[in-house]
Amino acid sequence: MEARPLRIGIDYTSAVNQNAGIGRFVRSLVGALLERDQQNRYLLLHAAPNPGATPRFPTGRNVGRLPLRLTERWVNILWHRGRLPLPIDWLTGPLDIFHSPDFVLPPVRRARSILTVHDLAFLLYPEYAHDRLRAYLEKAVPRSVHRADFVVADSENTRNDVIVLLGVSPERVTVVPGGVDASFKPVEDPGRLAALRRQIGLDEETPFILFVGVLEPRKNLAGLIAAFGILKARRSLPHKLLVVGRKGWLWEGIMERAEQSSVRDDIIFAGFVPEGELPTLYSAAETFAFPSHYEGFGLPILEAMACATPVVASRASSLPEVVGDAGLQVDPADAEGLADALELLAVNPEVRADFRRRGLERAGTFTWSAAADGLLDVYRRVASA
Repeated sequence: MEARPLRIGIDYTSAVNQNAGIGRFVRSLVGALLERDQQNRYLLLHAAPNPGATPRFPTGRNVGRLPLRLTERWVNILWHRGRLPLPIDWLTGPLDIFHSPDFVLPPVRRARSILTVHDLAFLLYPEYAHDRLRAYLEKAVPRSVHRADFVVADSENTRNDVIVLLGVSPERVTVVPGGVDASFKPVEDPGRLAALRRQIGLDEETPFILFVGVLEPRKNLAGLIAAFGILKARRSLPHKLLVVGRKGWLWEGIMERAEQSSVRDDIIFAGFVPEGELPTLYSAAETFAFPSHYEGFGLPILEAMACATPVVASRASSLPEVVGDAGLQVDPADAEGLADALELLAVNPEVRADFRRRGLERAGTFTWSAAADGLLDVYRRVASA
């Protein structure tokens, strides 16, 4: 006998209000899940979109929406700061599963609950977050983790952090890694590449090292700027350093470090670049650098690899799980070592070609379809427990 369809609620707020990072992760995963699973019924609950936001919602016969009139800020105040005892299933109606894919879990009365924890940076690197945010996360996340019936992590590293730092039983935590959208592939159209270079203020020939991510201390941009300065002091290279991303927590120190650099004229801050332009951006770069102190997964690494861009990444936290042997790994605290890796790629076309090939192969092993299948297996196991 075929199992009855499950009724699954998902908090889709991060997908509505966050352009990058977790928002992109959730949009891609939920989109793949709805494509793969035509049996179960899904309800996407979300707070009111932020002003100016133009959210995209998946469609299909097996998915509905429940928009709330409250902003995300007020939802957090009522449920997670004020701890309003209003179960989510009073709003949604009966559910078999409720999944919150962004760190915190509202009260759930009858449904089985699943929580995704992307990282525990606020515990491991508290100096990299504002005091109020850290104080909120230190209370809300552990409380949510211990109320959830099951926890999903993006990587084995984050799973281990959840087990060790929050005291969660290993059998209650599993890994569902991210994937790469099909749109991320090498762009070879000279016109598109040239147009993007003009947009960021570069001619058609100057090579550049690329960083993509939120500008915050955890990303170790200070270390990357220092390594870039060492590289330029060693060799007379035409390379620029292009930093792409919106300003995040404690971003001011990064800009100060760039202004103090002896090669500040070769450092370009391009701000936020829309998702649709990222494949061209990655393809135009000679090297992609991602030297973070801590990451829950490291999606930009896979996207760069999928666009055939050689990668230099930190060997900290989850990043070795993503990079494998398809990129150069360095100690994030070692600016000289990071400069060595950047130099190796800058002066050796054959090494770049080898890592382009490796990266394409590696990126092909991470798909959103596989991630969706993994998440669907979690739903089935939790529903039958």
